[in-house]
Amino acid sequence: MPTDRFPVEASHIMMFARSVGDDNPIYHDAEHAAATETGHIIAPPTFPQAHAQFNPTYRLRPQVGKPWFGSGATPTGVKKTSEVSSGGGGGLHAEQHFEYHRHLKPGDELTLTVRSGETWEKQSKRAGTLTFSETITEFRDQDGKLVITARGVGVRTEKPVEN
Repeated sequence: MPTDRFPVEASHIMMFARSVGDDNPIYHDAEHAAATETGHIIAPPTFPQAHAQFNPTYRLRPQVGKPWFGSGATPTGVKKTSEVSSGGGGGLHAEQHFEYHRHLKPGDELTLTVRSGETWEKQSKRAGTLTFSETITEFRDQDGKLVITARGVGVRTEKPVEN
């Protein structure tokens, strides 16, 4: 992760909540949030994923002047290569878990540490070997305290699934 920092700002929290269709006032109304148990605005549970927008080389983020793999039903502008799909199969994001050690709030400035977790395989009748791999990301605040541990699981298929 080439990003040095991930600032958490009230407007980022509000816009993220709007983008996922969550109008809970604890994500944008300081007066309402002050009367809650937390006492301040907090970020929605999946907000840490927004860190990708602070990473200028994030592979799913469009890059000016470069073809983009995209997120539609078919790739847009990028030809299939070993970088996009290894082997004859495909890959997908299978799971995402967030373990909160405390709520994120405006004013936090996070740094991330990313490491590999476990890898395991299962057999599939249609796609051959399924290889699962875990990535663990630790989000630490400006004081170096662990705030969130995120665990993502990806799966790669050995071969394409025939319709």
